[in-house]
Amino acid sequence: MAGNKKDIFWKPTLEVGFIIFLFYSNLLMGEYNKAGMAQKNGLWWAINDIFTPQNFAIAVVMASLTHFFFDFLRRKL
Repeated sequence: MAGNKKDIFWKPTLEVGFIIFLFYSNLLMGEYNKAGMAQKNGLWWAINDIFTPQNFAIAVVMASLTHFFFDFLRRKL
């Protein structure tokens, strides 16, 4: 039973964290596309450009919604 209590916390935390990681990875890759400024300004500029409070809020909200959506589908199917 103790493992189940841990799963209630860790499973959603890991899933949301992974979705946030994918979100920021995608933003960082976008900085290095043809029109991205990171090619000229460098990695530290790109990191400073993508790690903003607005991007973090978007990442957390969307990752949480995605987790709850897929958890709902897991339970239904």
